[in-house]
Amino acid sequence: VQLQASGGGLVMTGGSLRLSCRVSGRTPSSTFSAFGMGWFRQAPGKERESVAAISWTSKSTYYADSVKGRFAISRDNAKNTVYLQMNLLKPEDTAVYFCAADGDSGWAGSDAHKYDYWGQGTQVTVSS
Repeated sequence: VQLQASGGGLVMTGGSLRLSCRVSGRTPSSTFSAFGMGWFRQAPGKERESVAAISWTSKSTYYADSVKGRFAISRDNAKNTVYLQMNLLKPEDTAVYFCAADGDSGWAGSDAHKYDYWGQGTQVTVSS
């Protein structure tokens, strides 16, 4: 299983970006449509933190308190892609954003240890 994140960039405060994460490959027992998916971020000098997560059915989602009401996670199983729409961006959103896949269950939530596969990260920089 490989994950390719894209869509990062430089944006001014209050702007928007949409991150995409395309997943290729499969596990012995499941494909993307059965994966729980998540987005994490890591800012310089800080620990990695969970941003958002979505279940395989899209019926369950999770958002960190810091992004609730501004970010939205979604998935398109036909395209093997998960998205993170980021609106009203703030300088404190500046970080490398990583997507992750849980190949064992359909929901992993905010627990990074439950994710089996990780993308390479995409840089998001919000200028003030």
